[in-house]
Amino acid sequence: MSLPSRVQIVEVGLRDGLQSESEFVPTETKAAILNELIAAGVRHIEATSFVSPRAVPQMRDAAELLALADKRPGVVLSALAPNPRGVERALASRADEVVVFLSASESHNRKNLNRSVEQSLRDIEDVAALLQEHPMRRKGAIAVAFGCPFEGDVDIASLKTIVAEFARLDFDAVTLGDTTGMATPRLVRKTVDALRAAFPAMDFSLHFHNTRGLGLVNVVEGLHAGITSFESSLGGLGGCPFAPGATGNVCTEDTVNLLHEMDIETGIDLAALIQASRHLEQVMKRRLSGQVMKAGPRLALHDYDGAVAAVG
Repeated sequence: MSLPSRVQIVEVGLRDGLQSESEFVPTETKAAILNELIAAGVRHIEATSFVSPRAVPQMRDAAELLALADKRPGVVLSALAPNPRGVERALASRADEVVVFLSASESHNRKNLNRSVEQSLRDIEDVAALLQEHPMRRKGAIAVAFGCPFEGDVDIASLKTIVAEFARLDFDAVTLGDTTGMATPRLVRKTVDALRAAFPAMDFSLHFHNTRGLGLVNVVEGLHAGITSFESSLGGLGGCPFAPGATGNVCTEDTVNLLHEMDIETGIDLAALIQASRHLEQVMKRRLSGQVMKAGPRLALHDYDGAVAAVG
């Protein structure tokens, strides 16, 4: 299959990247980075989540953050909302898209949501009923779609069952999440081919982690499989608590750099994106895992006279 000419990047750093951080990042600081992303040309951003402030204190300012966004034509601001109460809050805050999620495996779903997969699917049906009278976009997300840290490989039949429910409930898109970095190129192709064949009308996004260093390789395989939407995190911020010591999400600026070098358009200004990533690194007060933010793009040339010369 020929490669796409344009790809949509969905930035998830402000939600997926920040949600596990113990030190609260001030709302105004989050808003500054959000608006830098918008100014850089990012047009789809998962900005926050409407979850219990006790469970995820970092997201307690969800409504306030969305109110500070510098909305522009074409910008979609998403919010994660795992239950009807969260959806009601997302509606009140005028988010453009609501994202509901569950895990592909029973064990991960119970660890992550304290519910069975069947219970989570019933919750999603309630959410769909609530959204029936509203024009808000709806996206489903499936965690551990490429492997569960407790059960191992995930049966594609299980994924098909979940995607079928999202399709039945008229969801606009489904994200396949590589939550603990267990995806490989071969598995990506096998999974994507099977699901696209079974659900040709569904838009799929891929969400990779770089836990085992295969994140960008999996992006390329996703491109060859016909995927044109990828989720990524500024600076590579984030990670799953069930994969101790693991690096986080695939890095946004590394992904954009890769796509541009493959002559695939994103609509994003890479230089401005790098500046936003460096800003985020200052906010986090530690080195982030992104590579392009450190080295610069491929043609970021160096001063010849100032370069260290070989000796001997």
